[in-house]
Amino acid sequence: MPRAIYVLALGIFAMVTSEFVVAGLMPQMAEGLDATIPEIGYLITAFAVAMAVGGPVLTVAVLRLRQKQALMVLFAVFLAGNVLAAIASTYTAMVVARVVTGTASQAFFGVSLSLCARLVRPEVRGRAIAVVMNGLMLGTLLGLPLATVTGEHLGWRAAFWGITVLTVVAALCTLASVPRLDRAPSEGVEGGGGIRGELGVFRRPRLWLALSTSTFIIGATFSAFSYLNPILTEVTGFAAGTVPLLLIAYGAATVVGNTVVGRLADRHTLGVLLCGLALNLAFLVGFALFAHLPVPAVVFMLGIGLVGVTMNPAMATRVQRAGNAGPLVNTIHSSFITLGIIIGTSAGGPAIDAFGLRAPLWIGAGMAVLGLLTLVPALVRRPVGPVDGQSTAEIMICQENATRQTRTV
Repeated sequence: MPRAIYVLALGIFAMVTSEFVVAGLMPQMAEGLDATIPEIGYLITAFAVAMAVGGPVLTVAVLRLRQKQALMVLFAVFLAGNVLAAIASTYTAMVVARVVTGTASQAFFGVSLSLCARLVRPEVRGRAIAVVMNGLMLGTLLGLPLATVTGEHLGWRAAFWGITVLTVVAALCTLASVPRLDRAPSEGVEGGGGIRGELGVFRRPRLWLALSTSTFIIGATFSAFSYLNPILTEVTGFAAGTVPLLLIAYGAATVVGNTVVGRLADRHTLGVLLCGLALNLAFLVGFALFAHLPVPAVVFMLGIGLVGVTMNPAMATRVQRAGNAGPLVNTIHSSFITLGIIIGTSAGGPAIDAFGLRAPLWIGAGMAVLGLLTLVPALVRRPVGPVDGQSTAEIMICQENATRQTRTV
């Protein structure tokens, strides 16, 4: 695996840490910005909306740049937004900072995954994507707790300054390690050829099915993840001090699951998604039924960590085969993932008010069912190429076997 793949993961780690940091510093930020806790919560929503809407727009703006140049521009935009967050003296300034960083973060995801596809052979893209996406998993496992501890002991601004330093380090490593490719990102991937080539693939129905599958997978997962703290304390009965340890265990499960899925995503894309969704459905239902029992609750929670967001390598592989590996397709895919997060988290609140704390788990189960339904057309259609779930290596093997059989006859 090229060293540049690990460097891309470092950049994503920095941006994911920035995305999650507000959740761990709500009381301190509310006091420092003279805002309420719900208003600080809206900063998370602002970041997510900026990712979903602004990310694709910024991706189009850097589409004609060489990918290394595009990454450095996105680092600069993200860095500016993060510095603004560190020095923000008003709530409005912080909102602007979160919009800027959210937009740059989403575009960085798209360009990074496109570059990842160009740096490795097609038959190992799933593994490479898994390495890059470990930046996301480690951001959940390590970035959020570290930023939270920093904020609690040194102040919430120190957490943003720490992310600023991490971003500079990631940018310098990118500058030193990522190769300078000869062509712009839209010209070096399947289906490229400028903005028209990038937009043309969105006429394919199977691409929209692949995108919707990703939305439901992530939505199902985050409908549970977003409310783990109150469920574990108020329903299961764990002490508040135990929950952070359980969340670290959850993060560790995502790292393990992401690694396993990355190994299987190239050759068994649809199978991985089908099994992952089915298992996630079972874990969500089990969690909802047995949340009052500590041992089953922890088992089901860790199961969701293993097969939830860890489907990312298989999701990205399927989307790239259904569309192309260009930056815009990858960024739009990230926007659909963000849409799943928005749906999963926003539906949980009203459901809790109406039906109690187990309601988000049932919502997640419903979204998992919808995700399984989006796989049905691909499962019943006869595979004829990479876009239908076969890897390039599998196709070459099939062709070679067919040739041998013909010679034998």
